[in-house]
Amino acid sequence: MIDEKLKIQTKKNDDIHCVYLNGYLDAHTAPKLEETFQRIINEGGYKILVNFSELDYISSAGLGVFMAYIEDVRNNGGDIKLTSMKDKVFSVFDLLGFPMLFDIDADEQDGISKLANNQFR
Repeated sequence: MIDEKLKIQTKKNDDIHCVYLNGYLDAHTAPKLEETFQRIINEGGYKILVNFSELDYISSAGLGVFMAYIEDVRNNGGDIKLTSMKDKVFSVFDLLGFPMLFDIDADEQDGISKLANNQFR
C-alpha cells in the first residue's frame, strides 16, 4: 500500500513549512508528496524544508517532484531546502546534479536558519 511505503508529516514553524519523509519515495508514492507540496503552496507557503532523515530510498520519479515545484516556489520569493539525507539518498541527488540546484544541509536547523534569514538560491 502507498501509505505503508511513504509516510509524510508536516509541521509549520512560523512561515516555514517542514516536511518529514519516512520510507520510500518512488513512482507509486510521489503523488503523495506532490499533494503535500500543492497543499502548502495553496496555503501561501513558499519556504519549505524537507527532512530526509527517515527516507530510505528515492527514485527518479521522487526527484521529479522537487523539480516540478522549485520554480513556482522561487518565483514566489521562497525556496525548498533539503536536509538530513542518508548517504545512499544523497548519492542519488548528487549523481543527478541536485546540489547545484538545491541547498542540501546535513542538519535541519541549518536549513531552517537559511529560510528564516531569506537565504535563497
